[in-house]
Amino acid sequence: MKAIGLIVEYNPLHNGHAYHLRASRDVSGADIVICVMSGYFLQRGEPAAFSRRVRTEMALSVGADLVVELPYAYSTQHAHWFARGGVSILDDLFADEFYFGSEAGHIDDFHELDTFMHENTQCLQEKVRAHVKSGISYPSAQARAFFDLNPPAHLPDLSQPNNILGYHYVKAASRQLGARIASQTIPRISAAYHDDTLPPDQSIASATAIRKMLSESGDAAIIRPYVPEQVYEMINRFYVQDQPMHEWEAYYPYLQLLLSTRSAEALSRIYEAEEGLENRLIKTALTQPTFHDFMHAAKTKRYTWTRLQRLSTHILTGTAKTDIDEALGVPARPRSVRILGFSESGRAYLNRIKKHTPLSLYHRPPQNKNAQQWLDERAARAYYAILNGSERVDKWKEEYTQPPVYPD
Repeated sequence: MKAIGLIVEYNPLHNGHAYHLRASRDVSGADIVICVMSGYFLQRGEPAAFSRRVRTEMALSVGADLVVELPYAYSTQHAHWFARGGVSILDDLFADEFYFGSEAGHIDDFHELDTFMHENTQCLQEKVRAHVKSGISYPSAQARAFFDLNPPAHLPDLSQPNNILGYHYVKAASRQLGARIASQTIPRISAAYHDDTLPPDQSIASATAIRKMLSESGDAAIIRPYVPEQVYEMINRFYVQDQPMHEWEAYYPYLQLLLSTRSAEALSRIYEAEEGLENRLIKTALTQPTFHDFMHAAKTKRYTWTRLQRLSTHILTGTAKTDIDEALGVPARPRSVRILGFSESGRAYLNRIKKHTPLSLYHRPPQNKNAQQWLDERAARAYYAILNGSERVDKWKEEYTQPPVYPD
């Protein structure tokens, strides 16, 4: 029985994601597709548009067989930790290969890129430091430093977001983890990662554009051409019930309260609060009425939107530097994983591997939580804080009572 893995957010799942899943299964001839999916907060520091349970239903509806959660300690991280967490879980679930989407589209080029970067590590780091000193962000400094090395033209472009993740996936599997799992890539088609408009003559749009259009229109019908029909029906159900997607704007009063009532010293202990950045956020929160205004006022060339969102997420969830240190631990790979959903084939696969995997698999949080699980629970509490009282309490209870998603 061949199993392959995908590392996903599905925020929300769209036609491009469905294509990637189908193409990965077809190319590999896999019997089982495992999705490691981010939970309530995502890699760019955003709340998931829809809950992890709804996104699990989306994944299973387009052919996933097993969906497990990428823990908060990895899902809200820079690319190298995000990649390391996802690849590690798939390796420990005995997936034979994992497939990622990329702008480059050729796996041999990623392996060559990994070798090139490893051979030029010292020079690259020196150039990154020089660019950071000029006042630009770390991701921009990395991209410029890469091109300063005059890499072969066929190597994946590290200014492209999916190529960056792809590089870190390959590096994690082959160099950091010494994983058994093999890396593969599927070329992205049509919409680019950050495109924020819906293309009128295509059926594939970016998740960024889909979220933007949902936010602006308040009508799920506008995104119907760009998502699988079953996904559209799930999203439309929420809009009919006047339960739109989760957005940062709804969380801003809570973030603003924390920034306006906590001391700078206390906030400096939050993960990713570096270089006195907490002082900038405190000052900004006291003068800006909306999250959009807050982000535009706080953002600089050095401090990117993504970095500020991630720090804001950690403030919202109360995640300290020591919390992440303990959750990552040694050997810096997830030690427990929550099962979110499975098909009949996925359940059979779980039964086959559960006695052999080094992971502790669970579907309801244990009473005695490790550091990683405690962060996940705090993320759930923060995620549902914007609901009214009874709905909020019900969602918190469901963390302990709902079984994994299992389609009829």
